[in-house]
Amino acid sequence: MNLRRRLGTLDVALVTIGGIIGSGIFRTPSVVARDLGSPLAILGAWILGGAISLLGALVLGELAARRPLDGGLYAYLRDAFHPALAFVFGWMLLFIAMSGGAASAAIAFAGYAAPVFGISSTPTVLGVFAIAAVLLFTAINALGVRAGANAQNGFMFAKILAFALFIVIALVAPHAPVAALAAAPQPSLGLLGVAMLPVLFSYLGWGPGTYVSAEIRDPVRSLPRGLALGVLGVTAIYVAINAVLIHALGIAGLAATTTPIADVARVAFGPVAQRIVGAVVALSLLGFVSNQLLTAPRVYYQMGVDGLFFRAFAKLDPRTGAPIVAILVQAVIVVALTLSRSYDQLLNYITSADFLFLMLAGVALFIIRARDERSGAREPRMKVPLHPYSTALFTAIAFAIVAGALYKAPGDTLIGWGIIATGLPVYAIFAARKRASERGIG
Repeated sequence: MNLRRRLGTLDVALVTIGGIIGSGIFRTPSVVARDLGSPLAILGAWILGGAISLLGALVLGELAARRPLDGGLYAYLRDAFHPALAFVFGWMLLFIAMSGGAASAAIAFAGYAAPVFGISSTPTVLGVFAIAAVLLFTAINALGVRAGANAQNGFMFAKILAFALFIVIALVAPHAPVAALAAAPQPSLGLLGVAMLPVLFSYLGWGPGTYVSAEIRDPVRSLPRGLALGVLGVTAIYVAINAVLIHALGIAGLAATTTPIADVARVAFGPVAQRIVGAVVALSLLGFVSNQLLTAPRVYYQMGVDGLFFRAFAKLDPRTGAPIVAILVQAVIVVALTLSRSYDQLLNYITSADFLFLMLAGVALFIIRARDERSGAREPRMKVPLHPYSTALFTAIAFAIVAGALYKAPGDTLIGWGIIATGLPVYAIFAARKRASERGIG
């Protein structure tokens, strides 16, 4: 029994948007404004971040077109390098990145949702809210990929509508003088480089669209298009939000606040602004929880199919076609992390690892392209424009971010890599079991 192909281009695009937009856009604009201090530079940084992310999405898109394999990036790393590298990638997703991200978003959702509903914000109440959200989306995703995608799509349409309404409202809110904005000095290239880090981290999350490749109709065509459309959609939202924040608050006002969207809403709506913004942030975070619980179990499923993890992870529900064990195990881990509140430091440790694996995706495209050329394989219609230069540029940018993290916070970065490396002895155990099974020993 195989995963069922029920998703199309729009689903991939909305999964991509859902994987990117969490809570970062509600804070990051102020950080970037403090670093750059110029409207043109700020908007340029967000456009550049979108362009870099689009280039990365195109790299994954060509990999998907050449290898429309179950598990997405996991499978590309497995086939280009070694199953051990793919395993530690999946290990990181299960125990830190995706599970920790879902736990963090669930707790944050509870923190924003409680005041909206006038509920007490005690740790116990927030924990119940967070766990309820996790269990709700676990149940929905257990009904199958179409049910999970429908829930994800509904949240994404609501989120996009909320941002569109905010943009319109911000345009008519009291705003800073245009002359003052035009007079702002232009920052140095060094400051632009510093500001690009939070921008690029705000764009992270376009990889999970590849995890559901086994459930996409015509993945060779739909997956690259969906990834590109998703990143372009997020870029448009991010640039528009930053433009109206500059318009409404001015550079000084934007740089001085830590809650820019809330400040604009307060001017437009008055005392009810806190609840309105809280509802929008809660909606955004809930969509992010849905995204993590929908996409990541497909990687663990493929690890089980490959014989590199517990075979039970390869089990599909006969009625819904969902990887039920993978979904339930991830839910247990997310709930455990939610209760322990241990996820934030873990996520800080492995932040640079996202770009490490994206850098390896760029290298993987060179390797897989070379193999296809040697074997005379048919070339896909979707190819990265200006390859090898564009692919090399993306790979170099990802490497620079990883190197910068190692230079700026060597302790945390090395701890993070060490945590990920704990998957290697586990891989060795499963690989040995697989070899023994293939030889008929076990």
